[in-house]
Amino acid sequence: MYLGRIVGVGMTPSGNGTVMYRVSSRSFPNREAVANGDAIAIMPRAGFEDDLKKSPYITYNCFRTAGNYAIASNGSHTDPITEKIAMGMSPRDAISLGLLAMDYEKDDYDTPRIVSVVSKTEARGWLGIIRKDGLIVREFALTPGEVYYVSTYEHSLPCAHYMDKAFSAETAAEVCQYSVNGGVFADFEFPVTAASAVVVDGKVTTATQTV
Repeated sequence: MYLGRIVGVGMTPSGNGTVMYRVSSRSFPNREAVANGDAIAIMPRAGFEDDLKKSPYITYNCFRTAGNYAIASNGSHTDPITEKIAMGMSPRDAISLGLLAMDYEKDDYDTPRIVSVVSKTEARGWLGIIRKDGLIVREFALTPGEVYYVSTYEHSLPCAHYMDKAFSAETAAEVCQYSVNGGVFADFEFPVTAASAVVVDGKVTTATQTV
């Protein structure tokens, strides 16, 4: 099954909060997640820079942190959502306003914008999506060994149904690998690259993986 881009939020089995982002793509498979200071960006791989001329949506920061939160998303809305949270806005309001302001992508597929946020200090996470037909933001109480996710296509509703109850990754690198071929994610086609973060004692560690 092809879900397109995927964001997830959950807790490792040992109880550490995590966010994940996976690029799955049929149109632009030549991309990679690149650490850029405290952020992670999705960029064309070397030799495929001309892809930027075909779509303005294929490069962006996919991960940042702000205050007590870590944020992952599938587009340029990462930055305004991060900035709103940094100014003291709640994740729910920052996600809602950021997605509403940016709206879904005006490409050939009306691609939704998706986002996940995890708290560094509480067992709470958020998923949000803006589609052509609506805006949905959902808060989740997180439990060790479970991850919730939302995707741009097919599984495009933040809800308890789209989750993995056997989430086994502990480190950021393991979360990346899991999002590519672990658990429920192993059934989703055309993985390209992934980024993830795990919060341990309030400190964030990150990892990237290119398929």
